[in-house]
Amino acid sequence: MADFATLWPAYESKMKAEGLNPTAIAAFKYTLEKLLSGVSLMVPESAISPVDELPTYDSLTEEKPEFLKETVMLKLNGGLGTGMGLDKAKSLLELKEGNTFLDFIAKQVGYMRTSTGLPVAFMLMNSFSTSADTLAHLNPKYPDLAAEGLPLEFVQNKAPKVMADDMTPAAWPASPDMEWCPPGHGDLYPAMVGSGALDMLIAKGYKYMFVSNSDNLGATMDLKLLTWFATSGKPFAMECAARTAADKKGGHLAFKDGQMLLREAAQCPDEDEKEFQNTDKYKYFNTNNLWLNLAELKSAMDAAKDGVLPLPVIKNGKTVDPQKDGKDGREKSPKVLQLETAMGSAIECFPGAGAILIPRTRFAPVKTTADMLALMSDAYEVTEDFRMVLRSECAGVPPDVKLDGKYKFVPALQTLVPNGPPSLIACKKLVVEGEMVFAAGVVFKGTVKVVNSSGEKKELAAGEYADTTVEL
Repeated sequence: MADFATLWPAYESKMKAEGLNPTAIAAFKYTLEKLLSGVSLMVPESAISPVDELPTYDSLTEEKPEFLKETVMLKLNGGLGTGMGLDKAKSLLELKEGNTFLDFIAKQVGYMRTSTGLPVAFMLMNSFSTSADTLAHLNPKYPDLAAEGLPLEFVQNKAPKVMADDMTPAAWPASPDMEWCPPGHGDLYPAMVGSGALDMLIAKGYKYMFVSNSDNLGATMDLKLLTWFATSGKPFAMECAARTAADKKGGHLAFKDGQMLLREAAQCPDEDEKEFQNTDKYKYFNTNNLWLNLAELKSAMDAAKDGVLPLPVIKNGKTVDPQKDGKDGREKSPKVLQLETAMGSAIECFPGAGAILIPRTRFAPVKTTADMLALMSDAYEVTEDFRMVLRSECAGVPPDVKLDGKYKFVPALQTLVPNGPPSLIACKKLVVEGEMVFAAGVVFKGTVKVVNSSGEKKELAAGEYADTTVEL
């Protein structure tokens, strides 16, 4: 393993030359040192035990709107959606009725302000890749979205990519921006400190923060949850949902030495993968809807070594320029590591932190084109308060959509459904293999597999397909 002391000066000078603040540099230093220390980044099955029971949202009855005055609603909006073939903010994707994620979010905030008569505070954490596009979309359409006296955004840090072969800083003169990556949403904490946002919010009297991802349109400010958190005295709380087969690869909640922690798939040794995906054993997954006590967060950051929370480090293997790999006959660019931390893993840094089981209506994210197709379909509806929720007919379980790798990217998905999405409201599982196009009026029910192995694009005619395999 490469030596940290030898490598660090090159990273430090690179980050200083880029103008990164001391908190950002300290946060990356922590992740790199952790990687190079030789300490395992894995959380083995033998070290943890399952969480058998959580308090439930359904048990909550109390609502105290006055807590809204002391609370900030923050959306994480740093994702480009490169895994879906995008080179702009994923939140600018159009989903339903001409609305993008950002439109839905802005309308959710507006509805909350109108319905409560209170000035609900709202902010975004953008990345260096999404800030300009996001503000260009929001500012003209929603000029009053920012709360009085608060900026609309702060920008998360960026981190150097690490060459996989020798651990040196990635160099890519053809496109220097590709030498950098977002350091995961665990960067929320150092970004709040380094940008001055945390001190500013506390100085203005804010006590609580609700954080969620911009691609989760079910995650709105909820008065019952806010009241529960504010009166609980907890420093940190995570909203969890019940794991289903569709969630088995996502991070799950567990106990280690009596403290709650979050284990992500990247932290699971290969030999423990079966148990990681055992949804009967590990019942709850992290929705990335979090509640923070801002004063407690500041105390934890001030007390932490170099002002960095000791979050577990996640190592993701990538290539330095994935957007251009394989295009125009180009070979794949060199392999790199992206060092990330997960926001939810901070649950292990706060003694007394808790979690609560929420209904599935508060979790409707888009990570893949399969998720997007489900959300576009009639399996989801837009509520009066502009949430995107699973229809009651789906009995709490979203359709399990498996698309051919041909449809990994959004432009390809659009060639599959140029006539609009199929009906999935009564569909349990849909598998699509091969190149095809859905006609208008396609309805899937139960478990359906559509296969085209001819090598030529074919059309699936309008009609109802129930518990069947269709060969085109």
